[in-house]
Amino acid sequence: MKLFEPQVLIIILVIVLLIFGPKQLPQLGKSLGKTMKSIRDGVEGKDEDAEAGDEAEAKSEKKSETASKS
Repeated sequence: MKLFEPQVLIIILVIVLLIFGPKQLPQLGKSLGKTMKSIRDGVEGKDEDAEAGDEAEAKSEKKSETASKS
C-alpha cells in the first residue's frame, strides 16, 4: 500500500476539514508552513540570530567602505 494514494489523501483532507472547519484551514496551512520552514532551517544549521548578525555586519562594512571613499 502506497502512503500517498489519492483515496487516502482525500479521506485525510475530509477529516481535517471536518475537524478544523473551512475558516481555519488557511491559518492551519500557514502555521504548518512556518513550522516546516523553522524545522528545515534548524536542520540546515541556520539561525535567525546569526542571520541578523550577518546583515548588521554587512551594513557596517558597507558604511565603512563609503566612509573610506569620501
